[in-house]
Amino acid sequence: MKKLILVAAVTATMFSLSACVSTRTSGNVYRPYQTQNEMTVRMGVVDSVREVTIDGGRSGVGTLTGAALGGLAGSSVGSGRGSTATGIVGAVVGGIIGNNMESNANTRRGLEITVRLENGDLKAITQDADETFRPGDRVRLLSDRRTTRVTH
Repeated sequence: MKKLILVAAVTATMFSLSACVSTRTSGNVYRPYQTQNEMTVRMGVVDSVREVTIDGGRSGVGTLTGAALGGLAGSSVGSGRGSTATGIVGAVVGGIIGNNMESNANTRRGLEITVRLENGDLKAITQDADETFRPGDRVRLLSDRRTTRVTH
């Protein structure tokens, strides 16, 4: 029973921590430090759009949590040296599964949007694919010191 409670607690921690790793790069999402700041607005036309993958990286939480859960599950099988061996195998397999889960949770679709500004300059901005852009669309580039986003 104690092992079951421990496994449930570690699993819940893994999912909540891996969710914190991913940051959104949407043209529609503003972080608190981005509000009430002046942004430069430039007008342009979408030249091209390319689908890309945004990889949020890995913190190691998935690997460590998977290894812990796999080790606990494996060591509960058998007794003596058998439980030690299955615990080691469980830790390795759990670590691999946890790493893959975290990787999948932190990878999302993005767009690389190339915009021709009114002055003729070309700018490419990558952001989440949560809005549709097509070549020829008239768009705005909103920029501050850290971020540029494309919006309609």
